[in-house]
Amino acid sequence: MKIGMLTSGGDCQALNAAMRGVVKGLSNNVDDLEIYGFYNGYKGLIYGNYRLLESKDFSGILTVGGTILGSSRQPFKLMRQPDENGLDKVEAMKSTYYKLNLDCLVILGGNGTQKTANLLREEGLNVIHLPKTIDNDIYGTDVTFGFQSAIDIACEAIDCIHTTAASHNRVFIVEVMGHKVGWLTLYAGVASGADIILLPEIPYDMDKIVDAIEKRHKAGKGFTILAVAEGAISKEDAALSKKELKKKRENYKYPSVSYEIAADIQEKTGTEVRVTVPGHMQRGGSPCPYDRVLCTRLGSAAAKAIMDEDYGNMIAMVNGETTRVPLKDVAGKLKGVNPKCSMIKEAKNIGISFGD
Repeated sequence: MKIGMLTSGGDCQALNAAMRGVVKGLSNNVDDLEIYGFYNGYKGLIYGNYRLLESKDFSGILTVGGTILGSSRQPFKLMRQPDENGLDKVEAMKSTYYKLNLDCLVILGGNGTQKTANLLREEGLNVIHLPKTIDNDIYGTDVTFGFQSAIDIACEAIDCIHTTAASHNRVFIVEVMGHKVGWLTLYAGVASGADIILLPEIPYDMDKIVDAIEKRHKAGKGFTILAVAEGAISKEDAALSKKELKKKRENYKYPSVSYEIAADIQEKTGTEVRVTVPGHMQRGGSPCPYDRVLCTRLGSAAAKAIMDEDYGNMIAMVNGETTRVPLKDVAGKLKGVNPKCSMIKEAKNIGISFGD
């Protein structure tokens, strides 16, 4: 059996753990097994940059963050466009696959990666996708690996801010990763006791944010913590068309939305505001125990799907059980936070403001 494997898109803490799960699941049940690792995601598959991996490559990597294969972003919308030398990328990937006579290609990645995996499925290749992203925004699975590890880091950042905010009676904003969806900000914000949580799915009203800060001040609470998703958007901007919003942001004077919110708060309240951006720290470090278990289970389930020759699926976690979800049913779909979900209602019930 010959298996290809690649990790694509942004990295996260549990990619190595997931690959290990796949390989251990296969090696314990298949006598003659070859694993080809493609370097730097789809780029390695396109340009034939790979090597035959050995069992020792997967030893001791359960707790190691990042990816032993490297990764890169290869936008799905550009996959059908030739590269700078006129190379047809899709045909090049197929050529590499058939040259190595692969039985299956295991692809670990997020939404863009998944769309390309589905494209390869449509082109006739045997593929299995494993859902990786700290954003937890992949449709068809309850949770993605990397999400819980990122929560832990974002939560620790907000926890640390709490003590200095309380000491100096300031407003602090912690910007959490998440351009399009707010799962990470929501969970980290609730877990760390943030007072205001701003998500891309719930456009904020600056006056409501100021009201929440002043309400805390009147109650004798001298500081306020805001957990702000990097994709948070005001009601005014949310009402603009994509073209209008793009034009407005061409002259954007702030490094990110958090700095704009900070400036507005300072102007409206006179309160000192500080911004902290953990950034790529949220992708780094070792995977937490939850993600190690999750990846071991997903990897083992992927190995079983390969042995069953049941290809064209994403291996998902639904209601605590691993399951196979057809790529054609989920590719291109985004799982966002429902503003009316029970978690939002419960957070509001304990006094957390979402700026709406």
